[in-house]
Amino acid sequence: MENSQLCKLFIGGLNVQTTEAGLREHFAAYGTLTDCVVVLNPQTKRSRCFGFVTYSAVEEADAAMAASPHAVDGNAVELKRAVSREDSAKPGAHAKVKKLFVGGLKGDVGEGDLVQHFSQFGPVEKAEIIADKQSGKKRGFGFVYFQNHDAADKAAVVKFHPIQGHRVEVKKAVPKEDIQSGGGGGGASRPSRGGRGGGRGRGGGGSGNRDHNGLSKGGGGYNSYGGYGGGGGGG
Repeated sequence: MENSQLCKLFIGGLNVQTTEAGLREHFAAYGTLTDCVVVLNPQTKRSRCFGFVTYSAVEEADAAMAASPHAVDGNAVELKRAVSREDSAKPGAHAKVKKLFVGGLKGDVGEGDLVQHFSQFGPVEKAEIIADKQSGKKRGFGFVYFQNHDAADKAAVVKFHPIQGHRVEVKKAVPKEDIQSGGGGGGASRPSRGGRGGGRGRGGGGSGNRDHNGLSKGGGGYNSYGGYGGGGGGG
């Protein structure tokens, strides 16, 4: 499961007075930091009230996540896995969910295989593979339900997973309203400035009904998941 992106955490809701030194001091308690940045407005040089920390190992980032909630300089801050710059603009990339869509499933993959594989990212409540109601034939996609948001985020960051010798794709199962509200949001990574998985961050902004971390506040039905599930599945 070693993936450098899993070592990088987005920190939202920072005190405007928090410096990189202060951020580093707080989060160094959970492991070795290879990078730490408070993102500044390029014109005013004032903090945009979010930043990133990158650890040398996934287990250290996990420890910081497990210690939530965190307070830095008097502010309660939110931690989540940083989304890569490449994926940041994709619909639903910053959504806070516990349910993942899994596409490209072959006929020999069962629900137990999904539970076994995805349990490495955190506790799984259940998995389901969707089948045609009339024929009972598997449609080539399914869903995995995690017990917490971070486990879902970790699995989604990896994106492509090997299951039973097949490469499957994972996406967040995002409500339609979240997709349609558009906007970017926090949590995106800039090119690395050194250090494993490190890099400055870019985030904030966005349009629609979103909070400062780019999380939509809508609800409702689900999207079409990039064309998966429209007919016969893999065999």
